[in-house]
Amino acid sequence: MDTRKAYSTDLTDAEWERLKDLLPQKRTRPERAREYINGSLYILRTGCSWRLLPHDFPPWSTVHTYFRKLMRDGTWQKVNDALREQVRLKAGREAEPSLVIVDSQSVKTTEKGALVASMAARK
Repeated sequence: MDTRKAYSTDLTDAEWERLKDLLPQKRTRPERAREYINGSLYILRTGCSWRLLPHDFPPWSTVHTYFRKLMRDGTWQKVNDALREQVRLKAGREAEPSLVIVDSQSVKTTEKGALVASMAARK
């Protein structure tokens, strides 16, 4: 594969080493998988449309297909879980959290309530 100038969103070699074993080892060659991941990270970080992926990445449709495949088969969740565990262990904590905090906020509407407040006044 041709080398290209790196984007700030690209995986470093160390990040790739940590990630590559968590990806499915099917038909995709590792160097291609890395470029698909780099293309996905570019999209996620910049917020641009898939069709606006720069031309020095693989075709946008290929990157999108690979991203969706990893989402559907649960790979992204497994990657997130594995990396979270590694970070927690490195920090001297247990691999799995023992406590979950859920935060919510209530917003008042009006004194009259939902439907009455949104209906137009009759004449």
